[in-house]
Amino acid sequence: MSRYNRSTSSGIGYPPWTPAVKTLVIACVITWFVQLIAGDSFTLRFGLIPRDVTQHWHVWQLGSYIFLHGDIMHILFNMLGLWMFGSALEDVWGSREFTKFFFICGIGAGILMVLLSPSDPRITIGASGSIYGILLAFGMLFPDRIIYWLIFPIPAKYFVMIMGGIAFYSSISASGGGIAHLAHLGGMLCGFVYLKSRGLTRRRVGGGGTFSIGGLRARYAQWQRNRLRKKFDVYYNEKHDDEKWRRWKN
Repeated sequence: MSRYNRSTSSGIGYPPWTPAVKTLVIACVITWFVQLIAGDSFTLRFGLIPRDVTQHWHVWQLGSYIFLHGDIMHILFNMLGLWMFGSALEDVWGSREFTKFFFICGIGAGILMVLLSPSDPRITIGASGSIYGILLAFGMLFPDRIIYWLIFPIPAKYFVMIMGGIAFYSSISASGGGIAHLAHLGGMLCGFVYLKSRGLTRRRVGGGGTFSIGGLRARYAQWQRNRLRKKFDVYYNEKHDDEKWRRWKN
């Protein structure tokens, strides 16, 4: 996959294994092994088939298809993307918000595919819709962070544009190669709408990054600390002035 420069001073860095990312990766890997053991019947049951959703009400497929994957390269690249870009988002948003975003992008991409092709009998599997949504969010939160794609250093905002352009071109051309590029675009679209509706990318900070404004609890704790610090400063100054007055009086 890609690696990115976490800061301008620390060189090339790799993100930690954050809790939600680790849980999602483990769930996908376990499901993949179950696919190998159970065979095609398992994949047909839990993969996303628009016709089954609209005609047989297999609505669970809108969520279950995210955890299924094809060959080893399919799951490898998706899990690398989830780790490389998802961990940075979880650090900013927290595990709950990140997990919610993961499923909003994945399920939203599935719903879009069903709405556009309600009678399609072909099956779609994989977390690519969620990963593309995460990629978009990474590009919006850290637009100037450098990503090393193959051997080329690219700012995150341009990397997102390139990947989105490839998905869009593939979805309208015959070069799709069986990959559900519509799910990629659907994940990006759902992620963009959610980010804007929640205002999660409004405030920028130094170093080309962006902070979530959804951390109300953290900001309230910071406000309390500042308030206590001001009270202490007032108390200290009053006591200090009183001691100076006593020394002068004596």
